[in-house]
Amino acid sequence: MPRRKRNAGSSSDGTEDSDFSTDLEHTDSSESDGTSRRSARVTRSSARLSQSSQGHLTGKHERHFSISGCPLYHNLSADECKVRAQSRDKQIEERMLSHRQDDNNRHATRHQAPTERQLRYKEKVAELRKKRNSGLSKEQKEKYMEHRQTYGNTREPLLENLTSEYDLDLFRRAQARASEDLEKLRLQGQITEGSNMIKTIAFGRYELDTWYHSPYPEEYARLGRLYMCEFCLKYMKSQTILRRHMAKCVWKHPPGDEIYRKGSISVFEVDGKKNKIYCQNLCLLAKLFLDHKTLYYDVEPFLFYVMTEADNTGCHLIGYFSKEKNSFLNYNVSCILTMPQYMRQGYGKMLIDFSYLLSKVEEKVGSPERPLSDLGLISYRSYWKEVLLRYLHNFQGKEISIKEISQETAVNPVDIVSTLQALQMLKYWKGKHLVLKRQDLIDEWIAKEAKRSNSNKTMDPSCLKWTPPKGT
Repeated sequence: MPRRKRNAGSSSDGTEDSDFSTDLEHTDSSESDGTSRRSARVTRSSARLSQSSQGHLTGKHERHFSISGCPLYHNLSADECKVRAQSRDKQIEERMLSHRQDDNNRHATRHQAPTERQLRYKEKVAELRKKRNSGLSKEQKEKYMEHRQTYGNTREPLLENLTSEYDLDLFRRAQARASEDLEKLRLQGQITEGSNMIKTIAFGRYELDTWYHSPYPEEYARLGRLYMCEFCLKYMKSQTILRRHMAKCVWKHPPGDEIYRKGSISVFEVDGKKNKIYCQNLCLLAKLFLDHKTLYYDVEPFLFYVMTEADNTGCHLIGYFSKEKNSFLNYNVSCILTMPQYMRQGYGKMLIDFSYLLSKVEEKVGSPERPLSDLGLISYRSYWKEVLLRYLHNFQGKEISIKEISQETAVNPVDIVSTLQALQMLKYWKGKHLVLKRQDLIDEWIAKEAKRSNSNKTMDPSCLKWTPPKGT
């Protein structure tokens, strides 16, 4: 198959086309009126839900300004939220006290073995999760359905008995923390009472709920909902404008060169200097799902590697990572994102693996730029663990070197050491660091590998057609 190259085509400046005048708002009135009625129903429902604005999900404020902080939406009262807040504060104090005691009892800073208290807590959590109900009874299902039919999207679904009490409490605490973070942003003036924050985006055949604020132009951000072309990433104000754009958009894949293809999976290398508008739109889109991202417009010093899945309609965006063209600290990833609709399917690990594959071709040792997002840190730790266990499983010698592992895997020695410490495979004995080959962890990894059905979610080095850009 011929390699795809991006031809000069339509603009994707992230604004509406010049011929899309305001007169279009009056076209296709039946569709727009229907959309307006649906939006009005949701808005009125939300207004009824929060009309008193009394109480806050965190239990620490007298009023709320968004549905995420509304106690009634979460099927709670203001008093119940205050009681839960007191319980959370008490747990935090107890945890901090326990941590201080553990720190005092530890004589060696290098000693990373779990304490007795941590082991007891781990056993307690395991017991609590064993008590999880096998399923909902008929009465419970009827109760849940009645609640959903009565309140629809104006109330959170009932969550009791869906999982263990421990995990449900963990989820509730995360909700309260997220609501508190939004309240802080509101008080700092970064968001204003729920406005100027995009709630959902229409992206291809998906409707995605956003996680974080992204600095789109105010005229778009205040709409609360954006419509995006999934190929050129142009953002628009209405379904009508999107439909007309799709009718004439010539893009079916990202710009730049296709440097990898295996089956339906492709990776395109996009230069931020040559395709500035596309990369800026990609960064704005990524910020909707990343907390720590700060790069939006200064994209010229970066290369973007965009992973797609092809079908008969085009190449659909799975995720991407960016890297500096000239990184003095040998960072092989500056920012990485897997789109929400493709998460938990192995694509994040494929992106990470691809970044290290490029480092191997460059004959460099790489590491991701810090700070990593919460999901990024989890993904990288999982990847490093898998790489190390695979290496140790295949290693037949008696003496092992961190430097040799780094050279073969392209993983930074610092990341290797931190992963070995987390796995309790690195010990300090008689003035030397020893790597312990824990067979139980290796056997566990082998068993997981055998059970995996998505064995095709791996990067094949033979399918990479790429030479490092000059000056990198």
